[in-house]
Amino acid sequence: MNTDTRKVVLIGTGMVGMSFAYSLVNQGGICNELVLIDINRERANGEAMDLNHGLAFAKSNMKIYAGNYHDCKDADIVVISAGVAQKDGETRLDLLQRNTEVFRSIVIPVVRSGFDGIFLVATNPVDIMTRVTYELSRFGAGRVIGTGTSLDTARLRYLLGDYFTVDPKNIHAYVIGEHGDSEFVPLSQVMLATKQVSVILDDDSNDYSRENMQKIEEQVRTSAYKIIQAKSATYYGIGMAMTRIVRTILGDENSVLTVSAKLCGEYGVRDVFAGVPCIIGRNGIKEIVELSLTDGEREKFLDSCRILEENFEGVRI
Repeated sequence: MNTDTRKVVLIGTGMVGMSFAYSLVNQGGICNELVLIDINRERANGEAMDLNHGLAFAKSNMKIYAGNYHDCKDADIVVISAGVAQKDGETRLDLLQRNTEVFRSIVIPVVRSGFDGIFLVATNPVDIMTRVTYELSRFGAGRVIGTGTSLDTARLRYLLGDYFTVDPKNIHAYVIGEHGDSEFVPLSQVMLATKQVSVILDDDSNDYSRENMQKIEEQVRTSAYKIIQAKSATYYGIGMAMTRIVRTILGDENSVLTVSAKLCGEYGVRDVFAGVPCIIGRNGIKEIVELSLTDGEREKFLDSCRILEENFEGVRI
């Protein structure tokens, strides 16, 4: 990996990709070179121009330009947000197969460029597309990361902070499993500072309840549907989540984020990519933090992994 500069290549300049790029520019100091690649080169050029014209207002300077796969050679991170939308009447498996072909046209030339950094995947269904990237690239598992349930976890902490009237930064909780309908919140792991929320919920001296916790979990699970219904797509939140992951990597923070990672025996699961808390640093995923789940929570996680495995089995790499 190149350590002299902090270079990020973004492939896919749609709303998700450009929300990430905009967030990256505005937070400042994360990287000093950003390359935009898109099948529509004219759009990539236009997006680069638009961002460059706002650099005078940004916190730090950055080199931004439209490029090609040769520019990946010395990049630290290649971020993939490209993909195709689901057509009317198209099955999930058909969509997966079309996106796999798109990824084949991306990942192979990136690797051929000599790229030796970290892949960050945001394209949905993100857990499966991250696994596709891993299979196509043949990179080490720690260097292929999906955004996973990082945004879901942020949504959860926001809603819990609002419920308990506490800064979300002091809420420690995770959404794990598939970034999708089978994701869930292991209540046994939810903490308010150092106090278990399950203890708070069982205390009759307050009005907090497990029923409301279930409602919050459902809100997290259905948030994307509501946003899509209201404005057709979600992009700001995931763009900021992508920025957080990139900052963690380039800053060698060793922060814990719930990303899509390859399970290598954790929870008794192998090869599946799923959203789990991971320690992330300069070389990608350093360690998967295995949670002490209850029997019921473990079964939910295994069910989620089974769904991901079944969906991946139909994909032709």
